[in-house]
Amino acid sequence: MTERLQADLATELAVDDAAWRHAVEAVPRHRFVPGFYADSGKRSEDGLTVWDPVTEVIDRERWLKAVYSDTTLITQFDCEEPDWRHPASRIGGVPTSSSTLPSLVVRMWADAELDDGHDVLEIGTGTGYSTALASARLGGSGNVTSVEVDGHRLNQAATALYECGYAPDLALADGLYGYWPCAPYDRIVAACSVRTVPRSWLAQTRPDGKILTTLSGWLYGYSRVLLTVQDDGTAEGALLPGTVSFMAARVHERPEPGNPAHWRALTRDAAARAVRHSPECLDEPTEERFFGRFLAQLAVPNAQLATSDEAVQLIDVTTGSAATLIPGPDGWQVRQAGPLRLWDTVEAVWDAWEQADRPGSACFRMTIDNGHQRIHHRTAADLSFSLPGAQSRSA
Repeated sequence: MTERLQADLATELAVDDAAWRHAVEAVPRHRFVPGFYADSGKRSEDGLTVWDPVTEVIDRERWLKAVYSDTTLITQFDCEEPDWRHPASRIGGVPTSSSTLPSLVVRMWADAELDDGHDVLEIGTGTGYSTALASARLGGSGNVTSVEVDGHRLNQAATALYECGYAPDLALADGLYGYWPCAPYDRIVAACSVRTVPRSWLAQTRPDGKILTTLSGWLYGYSRVLLTVQDDGTAEGALLPGTVSFMAARVHERPEPGNPAHWRALTRDAAARAVRHSPECLDEPTEERFFGRFLAQLAVPNAQLATSDEAVQLIDVTTGSAATLIPGPDGWQVRQAGPLRLWDTVEAVWDAWEQADRPGSACFRMTIDNGHQRIHHRTAADLSFSLPGAQSRSA
């Protein structure tokens, strides 16, 4: 039965490449997802989502239908590994691991230009499904190494991989350091997002090898980049199109900002002005605004967002800067405090973006040279940004 489901999934994904289609047809995704959490549609007394576990024992038909659909399935909250033999409902929580939707997994490997004979490092084994697809695609012609920072996740993935006949090199390790024992690699592919590209990834990539990763940050803006590494350790590549997002590498997650009311108090006596761009632009569900949020994040890389019924706030815990945006009958107003004028900076970048006719991600490139990481538009000088190197973790 599952063979038919695997073939149906390959058809649903419209996989054109014969090698990748064979991999999707060959890998039994259900072996890598013993259970997942689904939104029950209920809320707790505190308004938090109630998550119900779904397993083969609880509801086989629902479980298989979800597993063999192009859907991301949440498999872990708050870094707490569930016991899928005796799962319990959850109230609230932050997803910390998932089985990524298969179309994105295949797209990531394809975008990395994985080919026969490649030695590959995957950052973030997760459930192991992505690792299995890469192993099936290479079919012994190359070598797949996959590292995972969560020991429980790795144990489950290893069991599923080996029982399915795949034998990648697996290691419990922090992927932000790469994995020196199996280096160098032709491809490094990250199944998490990072604020900056670790130097260790560059050092472990062969000349003309490629790194595919998702760039993110504390505003949860995302963009993917495919970098080609040179023999002198420099790298360059284009940002890729699309609205792809990945969970952040755990040490790249934003710090807790504290009480938003305290930050709002910093701006209470500041002069107010009307805004040129509404903060609602940060959440508009369009591909254009998805990238616009990423540009805002590049402009204020240490800022994070706090929202309430009364206000929208940008908070920078590194400098003590804050911006409070308040809606009113005549539109939004902003009050700012601290050494950085956060909303002024965001608006200046959006102004420059509009003057350049709102170019998409494909019009931007990333360069890494002597540790300096920069994203820049091909021609617009006002759309050039340095990534927060102080936050990069490397060997």
